Amino acid sequence: MNDREMSCNSGGQFMDRGRMNQNGVVQPLLTDLYQITMAYAYWKSGKTDDQAVFDLFFRNNPFHGEFTIFAGLEECLKFLDSFHYSQSDIDYLRQTLPEGIENEFFEYLGNLTAHDVTLYAIDEGTVAFPRVPIIKIEGPLIIVQLLETTLLTLVNYASLMATNAARYRMVAGKHVKLLEFGLRRAQGPDGGLSASKYSYTGGFDGTSNVLAGKLFNIPVKGTHAHAYITSFSSVGELKTRLLKHKQTGVMEDLLEHAIKHRQMLSHVLDVSTEESSEGELAAMVSYAIAFPDGFMALVDTYDVKRSGLLNFSAVALALNDLGYHALGIRIDSGDLAYLSCLAREAFEKVAERFKVPWFNKLTIVASNDINEDTILSLNEQGHKIDCFGIGTHLVTCQRQPALGCVYKLVEINGQARIKLSQDVEKVTMPGNKNAYRLYSADGHALIDLLQKDSELPPAVGQKVLCRHPFQESKRAYVIPSHVESLYKIYWQSGKICQMLPTLEQVREKVQISLKTLRNDHKRTLNPTPYKVAVSDNLYNFIHDLWLQNAPIGELS
Repeated sequence: MNDREMSCNSGGQFMDRGRMNQNGVVQPLLTDLYQITMAYAYWKSGKTDDQAVFDLFFRNNPFHGEFTIFAGLEECLKFLDSFHYSQSDIDYLRQTLPEGIENEFFEYLGNLTAHDVTLYAIDEGTVAFPRVPIIKIEGPLIIVQLLETTLLTLVNYASLMATNAARYRMVAGKHVKLLEFGLRRAQGPDGGLSASKYSYTGGFDGTSNVLAGKLFNIPVKGTHAHAYITSFSSVGELKTRLLKHKQTGVMEDLLEHAIKHRQMLSHVLDVSTEESSEGELAAMVSYAIAFPDGFMALVDTYDVKRSGLLNFSAVALALNDLGYHALGIRIDSGDLAYLSCLAREAFEKVAERFKVPWFNKLTIVASNDINEDTILSLNEQGHKIDCFGIGTHLVTCQRQPALGCVYKLVEINGQARIKLSQDVEKVTMPGNKNAYRLYSADGHALIDLLQKDSELPPAVGQKVLCRHPFQESKRAYVIPSHVESLYKIYWQSGKICQMLPTLEQVREKVQISLKTLRNDHKRTLNPTPYKVAVSDNLYNFIHDLWLQNAPIGELS
């Protein structure tokens, strides 16, 4: 099979297998031991032909918010596509599992694939809500049980990361660029790659992670570190000062131009050249010679006001003399609101004094342990930042380190199953279900409705009774103007059966899906909970099954 070969199901839907590059770490043994010991016990009990349905869902939205972005579906499908125990896997399990396990079980494992599994899911990039399964798995009990841990691993962090990024995008606004700078602070190499991928999904504009750029076609961005500035002490260290004029091709002395402008700028910006760092000037000249069309300089190594802005502006004007336009500056410490306003004011003065209007539009990038609250505070202070570089708090999901997706058995051989708990939040929704999103006339999502799979879907313009799954008095009639069936079959008969979107398309899907939510569901402080309901039929079914399975106490 070549890289561009297509697979399809009987319905004629396609998926480009050229994109099916599976992370080598994601394999059947990336699971918890008890999945394999349960598989043996199932096998020993003669349950190889039992058919099961599992729901993958979460119980609470992360970050004290009221929505979650579903991500990680493509990786789940890659896992199903490659699911197979290798001979070395079988050899390892023979050594690891307790003695006495029959050879026939290991032979059974060696022949297992996901061919007989069917996976339903909502589209990747869609907003999702608690209790509504984002993935539904049907198939032979043993194989669908063995999928649990790996599927949770692939969905939990991906969805958490995409949601975190989407929240940053909302507080920053659509006109500010967001760059992910978190590789060095991420939880290991795979964590770093996943963070880059799913921050882009959630709405970031680029990453500093070069490998992520290569693997996922994400725009790669970056400037330089403080080390580059501090590696120069004086202009005497410059090995070359010459740069070719962009239009004429004549070699000119960039340092000479910069020193000339620096002297004039000291009066415009009211900064003494004696206070500014000569080493910083040398470093900036050196970097500008290396990247004349992409000159973006770090200005806070010594002092933004007394040195960084003066030296940057001098080098930027020198580049202008030679036909180039600098890109901007990065500030990595200090009072970001104040310093960004100071920088913008300086650029406006330079633009007016030297008749270079493009100076007004120089980009100001800010980094330095930025989180949601930082951006909200900067917004209140009227910052002039054009782009945020965000690392630690983004990729580590500072406010909540895990989403908490779970994977629960809801049906076996056509019989619904329920998990009970004294904590009502942990009671599962039994049976094979369908999910629908009901919309109002203004296009906003009103409610997600779960129904038994045997029920007819809700109809546009028809009154639907929607009930809280556990609180009897909470119910309402909804008349939808639009009904969206949330599930599609993504995997069946050993094949991916939907055309999978590109990462860019998933990114667009996130923003489109978020627009369907009312603003009060998305606000940062005390957002309005989005309603998830069950049909009257499912409500009665849940409570009948609950009573059938709950033990009856006895007092004496």
